[in-house]
Amino acid sequence: MKKIILCIMLIGLFIACGEKRKGNEVTKIKSNKAKVIELLNSIETGDQNPVGYINTDKYIQHNLGITDGLARFGAKPKEGFKVKVIRAFEDGDYVFTQSDFGPKVGFDVFRFEDGLIVEHWDNLGEKKGPNPSGHTQLDGATEVTDLDRTKENKTLVKNFIKDVLMGENPAKVTDYISTKKYIQHNTNVADGLDGLAAARKSMAEAGMTTVFTENHKILGEGNFVLAISEGEFAGTHVAFYDLFRVEEGKIVEHWDIIEKIPSKDKWANDNGKF
Repeated sequence: MKKIILCIMLIGLFIACGEKRKGNEVTKIKSNKAKVIELLNSIETGDQNPVGYINTDKYIQHNLGITDGLARFGAKPKEGFKVKVIRAFEDGDYVFTQSDFGPKVGFDVFRFEDGLIVEHWDNLGEKKGPNPSGHTQLDGATEVTDLDRTKENKTLVKNFIKDVLMGENPAKVTDYISTKKYIQHNTNVADGLDGLAAARKSMAEAGMTTVFTENHKILGEGNFVLAISEGEFAGTHVAFYDLFRVEEGKIVEHWDIIEKIPSKDKWANDNGKF
């Protein structure tokens, strides 16, 4: 009887600690977010183990410069290539990250099925210097808070995209962006609504218009929300990835990457950007 009670106690301890027994080996149960961070780091290190987090029978690639399959991961890393995940978030079956890739910065989105990665999207851009307010493309807040407001914050950003960026009701901008604090990480735009308005005016005068035509995804965890959209920038077909931080019902911080979508004859796969 004592042995039975001891076994039950040990099983309960393993469950409470988030561990599981596999044969004679005790391994921690990893979150999907942790798996993605390991996988991205493997691009730099060449570590083969995180490739096991990908479903080898089904891996759909939306980076149009890469074929389907696992060629990007587990290969010998390029000399001097670095990966630093700055922010990582989880929303249901999706994990999305913002990373420093040395000469480039960008966002990655992974979709999971049954604990394995089955689909990937990204948006990459050249690393540039600080913006007029001194902020870089990657600095700023990183702490995830307000998990109970995830749905509310996603709805806020979705409506902001529709009303302001897609032009249905641009006068409502102050319903979405804080008039007291708006930290900007776009390399060409200063902080505040005044900085945003000045940048839009300057770009319009230079013929560099920004047009949002469709929003494809809204992903969020707590106070961070990522919007993935399609449109045109300066007459070029592009993908917009916009990361927003929300505080007390208003957008207070913004990061983004705009990437050109190549013509279909230059795609390495047929899955499309979105």
